[in-house]
Amino acid sequence: MLRVLFAILAGLFGAALLHLVIILSLPHFTGRDAATRVAAEGDLEKFYLLDATDDDAGLSNDDPFVRTAVCSFDVEENPVRLTAKGNVPFWSVALYDAASNEVFSMNDRTSVEGALDILIGTPIQLTELRKALPADLQKTILVESARPDGYAVLRTLAPQASFDAAARSFLAEAGCDLYAGSQG
Repeated sequence: MLRVLFAILAGLFGAALLHLVIILSLPHFTGRDAATRVAAEGDLEKFYLLDATDDDAGLSNDDPFVRTAVCSFDVEENPVRLTAKGNVPFWSVALYDAASNEVFSMNDRTSVEGALDILIGTPIQLTELRKALPADLQKTILVESARPDGYAVLRTLAPQASFDAAARSFLAEAGCDLYAGSQG
């Protein structure tokens, strides 16, 4: 009787573990994980503003008081610089690697002078830059990325309709660009 009970419990535990593994690995096998969706928005190193309805990549912004833009990047050859400036009540940015692990985040309260200015690069690229930091990077936050590809999510608040134009302008003018001054 004890052996039968043990076999049943082992079978239930094994089935539960198998289901958990399948559920957690499903986004990887379907190609519909966050990194794949952001990459499907379009070109690398460009912010794309998300609307309230799903776009072709399946991404949307469902919070009526937040405006969101996403940018896919690859720092294998050159670092990528994220910039944004504007008169918005609040902004935040989060950087993710290709496995959708958050590697860095900040907001306007923790930025230099309230502006977004981040340079993402490999450890080797940023070590070389730190040896002789260019003048245009003196106030830039340097973020090392262990993986070459990833994506950024930039959000800003629009708590009332009167903030919507400024929020959309802030995101539309945000930069996600290769940093050309890194090779020497």
